[in-house]
Amino acid sequence: MAKAIPSRSEDYSLWYNELVKKAGLAENSPVRGCMVIKPYGFAIWEKMQQTLDQMFKDTGHENAYFPLLIPKSFLSKEADHVEGFAKECAVVTHYRLKNDEGGKGVVVDPEARLEEELIIRPTSETVIWDSYKNWIQSYRDLPILVNQWANVMRWEMRTRLFLRTAEFLWQEGHTAHATKQEAIDETNQMLNVYATFAEEFMAMPVIKGVKTESERFAGAVDTYCIEAMMQDGKALQAGTSHFLGQNFAKAFDVKFATKEGKEELVWGTSWGVSTRLMGALIMAHSDDDGLVLPPKLAPIQVVIVPIYFKDEQLAQIEEVVNPLVSELKAKGISVKFDTRDTHKPGWKFAEYELKGVPVRLAIGPKDLEKGTVEVARRDTKEKSFEKIDGIVDHVSGLLEEIQSNIYNKAKNFREENTKSADTYDEFKELVEHGFVLAHWDGTAETEEKIKEETKATIRCIPLDQQKEEGKCIFTGKPSEGRVLFAKAY
Repeated sequence: MAKAIPSRSEDYSLWYNELVKKAGLAENSPVRGCMVIKPYGFAIWEKMQQTLDQMFKDTGHENAYFPLLIPKSFLSKEADHVEGFAKECAVVTHYRLKNDEGGKGVVVDPEARLEEELIIRPTSETVIWDSYKNWIQSYRDLPILVNQWANVMRWEMRTRLFLRTAEFLWQEGHTAHATKQEAIDETNQMLNVYATFAEEFMAMPVIKGVKTESERFAGAVDTYCIEAMMQDGKALQAGTSHFLGQNFAKAFDVKFATKEGKEELVWGTSWGVSTRLMGALIMAHSDDDGLVLPPKLAPIQVVIVPIYFKDEQLAQIEEVVNPLVSELKAKGISVKFDTRDTHKPGWKFAEYELKGVPVRLAIGPKDLEKGTVEVARRDTKEKSFEKIDGIVDHVSGLLEEIQSNIYNKAKNFREENTKSADTYDEFKELVEHGFVLAHWDGTAETEEKIKEETKATIRCIPLDQQKEEGKCIFTGKPSEGRVLFAKAY
């Protein structure tokens, strides 16, 4: 199974696409640019969703749901917002079909045109802030800390499973506050929630930073992000948190009465991650044999494969394995005991390697005699024989070790492939292979010219970057610090 995947060095893009399909994560749908997320892929997304959902609730947020369809006039209320999304909007113009009189199936009924077109949500700021106008009257109604899990539509022309599709799943948080500082604190808090999730659960190191003006979310005052390095040296934006200022409050006239009785505009934020994280998870860790999943997000953390030739041998193995399965589950470890007789053990080994199951246990009649079990870890391919008596504790510790090892491997890779450049020639060479920290004069014109010539963009101005006087690599003008450049997905 796994051998059907091209190697990363051979064709990284094809490796990714084939891995997504062969591992049973997703496939293209009949609707151009949209995808079908298959059960195994959705099981990984569910683990992400459940973890993040609890992290949101732990920080005081509540889930709600808002309409999929947004009146076109709403998008006209915030000028930067409509300009940012206008080219990606799918528009509903009619509300009825009818049978074609010529017998050619159904056609749109021209008599059923909507008075006002509806936009399939590309993001929900406008429809949510229209609701907030009704929810907020005084300071007692603030803050509002709301998140929704939903699907959105952005009419992408060039798509790739998980990384960029016309329809995708995501969460979008939308909060309203009485003061500017509260909104800024919220923006930073959620950026840190995303960074914690990426590093502690996805085992993916990230760089926290702020976007340049030209890369900012449409309608935001500031956009903060987490950037991760994939194994081909490209960057992937893994999450964003936006300080909206009072822009949407002004657009939708959302005001509140202060404790002093004054009327003021509300301060807002929005923040989100999407099924793009699935693409990040795959590209950050997987190898030429298939997925490599961090245990905390693996749908199956341990698989047990029996090796037998007769039914009575399977019965003997089951007597030993069934109690182990119960013990592992009692520790919160997801385990599968694969007793299918339709596939041989070697086929199963390849299947679970392809699917990235962190730990595989194999046990046969000879193992029973010796009181041992073969343990194979997915991240390093290392195998060992361990005593059956202590296998539950061994596996529990091994999962923690694998989680840590996957993170450290990704972090070391990023550090090895992050360089500093002081000249434009040096920059052009280095940016082909990874992240580059370089001086920039702060202008959108320079940023655009570098992008045109190298296809590299400023991913962010790192939050932990030290102030450092220097000269812009492109113009030679003064610069106060280095920014992070990379080619990106």
